[in-house]
Amino acid sequence: MRGACHTDCVERPLSRALRGLGGLVGAHPWPFLLLPLVLSAALGVGFMQLESRQSNDIEAQFTPRAGPAKAERRLVQERFPTRDSERFSAQRLTTEGTFASFVAVASGLSNTLLTREAFAELLKLDAAVRGLRGGGYDYTEVCARRDGACRSPNPLLSAVGDDPARIEALLPNLTFPFWQGGRVILGFYLGGVTVGPGAAGERSRPVQAARALRLFYHLQEDDPVQRAASLSWLKAFLKRMDNWPGALSFTYLRVAYFSSLSRQEELEKNSKEVVPLFIVTYFLTICFSILSCLRLDCVRTKVWVAAFGVLSSGLAVISSFGLLLFCGVPFVITAASGPFLTLGVGVDDMFIMVSCWQRTKVKHRVKDRMANTYADAAVSITITTLTDVLAFYIGIATSFPSIQSFCIYTGTAFIFCYIYNLTFLGAVLALNGRREESNRHWLTFMKVTDEAQHNFLYNLCCVGGFYDTATGMELEHPVSGFFKKHFGPFLMHNGTKVAVVALYFAYVCSSIYGCTQVEEGIDLRNLVQDHSYVVQYYDFEEEYFKEYGPRVMAVVTRSVPYWNSTIRADLEHCMQVLENSTYVDKRLSESWLRMYEEAADTMSLNIGDRNSFIGNLSVVFRGNPQSQWDVNFTDLEISASRFFIQTVNVTTSVDERSLLNQLRTRAADCDLPLIVYHPAFIFYDHLILIAQNTIQNVMIATGAMLLISLLLIPNPLCSLWVTFAIASVIIGVTGFMAYWRVNLDSISMINLIMCIGFSVDCSAHISYAFVSSKKASLNDKAVDALYRLGYPMVQGAVSTIVGVLVLSMTSTYIFRAFFKIIFLVISFGTSHGLFFIPVFLTFFGFCGKLSTTQHQIDCENTDSIEHSITQLPVINT
Repeated sequence: MRGACHTDCVERPLSRALRGLGGLVGAHPWPFLLLPLVLSAALGVGFMQLESRQSNDIEAQFTPRAGPAKAERRLVQERFPTRDSERFSAQRLTTEGTFASFVAVASGLSNTLLTREAFAELLKLDAAVRGLRGGGYDYTEVCARRDGACRSPNPLLSAVGDDPARIEALLPNLTFPFWQGGRVILGFYLGGVTVGPGAAGERSRPVQAARALRLFYHLQEDDPVQRAASLSWLKAFLKRMDNWPGALSFTYLRVAYFSSLSRQEELEKNSKEVVPLFIVTYFLTICFSILSCLRLDCVRTKVWVAAFGVLSSGLAVISSFGLLLFCGVPFVITAASGPFLTLGVGVDDMFIMVSCWQRTKVKHRVKDRMANTYADAAVSITITTLTDVLAFYIGIATSFPSIQSFCIYTGTAFIFCYIYNLTFLGAVLALNGRREESNRHWLTFMKVTDEAQHNFLYNLCCVGGFYDTATGMELEHPVSGFFKKHFGPFLMHNGTKVAVVALYFAYVCSSIYGCTQVEEGIDLRNLVQDHSYVVQYYDFEEEYFKEYGPRVMAVVTRSVPYWNSTIRADLEHCMQVLENSTYVDKRLSESWLRMYEEAADTMSLNIGDRNSFIGNLSVVFRGNPQSQWDVNFTDLEISASRFFIQTVNVTTSVDERSLLNQLRTRAADCDLPLIVYHPAFIFYDHLILIAQNTIQNVMIATGAMLLISLLLIPNPLCSLWVTFAIASVIIGVTGFMAYWRVNLDSISMINLIMCIGFSVDCSAHISYAFVSSKKASLNDKAVDALYRLGYPMVQGAVSTIVGVLVLSMTSTYIFRAFFKIIFLVISFGTSHGLFFIPVFLTFFGFCGKLSTTQHQIDCENTDSIEHSITQLPVINT
């Protein structure tokens, strides 16, 4: 009778259905060969939409779709509209803005650029920018303006005018971070500053030297027509910058440039790097597949199956991507990694089908051999495909569009890969089987003899069709024999087991420590190629301008009675709470209300009622004209107002996350309707959500994997080892990410989701092969499982790594990080299947006590349980 632990209610009918499909493919292969080719050609037309479907906007794709900062930005834009053609203010921008920027650093042995020579070169650079005409527009036509003039790129340039020698005259009175009595904050414009001693109580100190200086050329963007003109000029600027540094012949400066378009344009260049890599990958995968399937027998060799197995994966990519592009699904650069992974996984499935074919009876009809192959291999492929596809489709639920794009494109490619392997590749296997059945040469297709001659070369080239007469199957592969005769017995030695346990303990400890060290957040320079000009700019900024961070708006979002002294006291308390943050310098805050109250005290103004308060606002506006842009008022009410606080020492992603959490928490605790906002918070949001999204998706996917395992693998005990493997591999990959300098970001989150699908494969099948083995002792069961699955696991691991190997040689972090994590996933997953799980299974005696009657697999033409287990060489790594 069937044991209570046998849960094959899904596996048995699925195996029966796929057996029928295999027989049908074996009997009529040509339709199954031609239909995928026709379908791929039809769906491939969708690639004509690729250019229009590309969606690589960094903010839209790499930040949370519903991040709080985006809602805060909309609110600020409604309350405080900008007019950068008349009253531009950089700190009041609600977006990053449209701009060109330079960081100039003193070159050579000089420790300062506050010299007439350096400023002469800075003025030459400034004149070149202002004299540039691009896209039919002069700089003066597109520049952001205030008081009728283009905004100065740096207050020191304005101060020296056309005479670079004036910087030396200004130097004795130059103070940092405040200059000109506090009206100018130089912290944004000067970097690497050396200051001298200052008077007690002074907020600023005299400047002695400065290594770097930053220039910003802001352009108009409020009006769509203005924005289009600015972008045209900016594109011309970027083209011209390829030649400017050499043409301007800087002696005293090193200059890095950047623009608001730079990240976007450089990111889009990444996709152009992928196409040649994919061609190289195809070549390497075909070579590896042919070598893996090559036999010295000119009839039994599977060269054609290997080559068409790679082609099957390529057709799956063409069909899936073409279909999604045709349906209008956005294509993000992260999805460009999908074909590499699909190729590796598709080749794994091919190895599985070949392995199962080789364990069928040689003298049986091709139709019957295909039926038996599908009954066993196709079930295994179905299990691994379901787990992988489900892991990807669960990833679609994330709030990061770049992850969604990768998951939907790759998950759909896996589905097509599964379908084409059962149809197109199955047809190739059947046709190859017909060739073997008639004992024809693999290349010439001429019949050859199966009787060996005395000439070795003649036997190698012209004699074939050998098989094991004792079993009626093809000859055993030497590597499978190695696992049975050498590797398995060695692993079962007591000393080896102790070493494996110690190794696993070291693995877990180092992984857990690594998990505590992994950094969160995406470094924006990682979105571009290593040699991009953007990297130098970011390096200079990080080295010289990290002390002063975002200048944050504190916005009172609704109308409150500011003339009420209690309300003003509450608001002052809220400001002080924000200023007491560890990341805020309270000396650099700006509050129109504080200035108003000081002016009211000085001038004895009445601000205790609505009419007086609103009527006297002009007093503070005369003292600081820009403050009128911070108060949204009518004769009846002040509907919104804003203040500014200056952040400092926000140098790491941990600081960015802590800053955002601190400020938002303190603003939420305020008794008034207060929010904090800065354009950089759009990107900071992902630091808060990335870990939350990762944990959520991992937990959901793990539960789904267990459910699939219970339904399709007819032994619930295996699910325990599936759980163990998923947890162990994810901890290992996350921990070793820190050692390999891979951050936890939207890119690595994709791969952690993949860990779940891939870690199921090895663990499920090695544990099931163990508990189902007919061998008497636990050690023999482990050796038997390794004999059946060891070589396919190695094949699957190597083919997947070969499929992504070329990504390790790219100049783009996105693709290198993808390779690194796939390498970790495959390495750790395979290590669990080959070393850890076989050894651990021998420590639990109850696993081996499950009787063979509990695990009978009813295959119509299968003679024994042992034969059934030989059909489980499945590893979709």
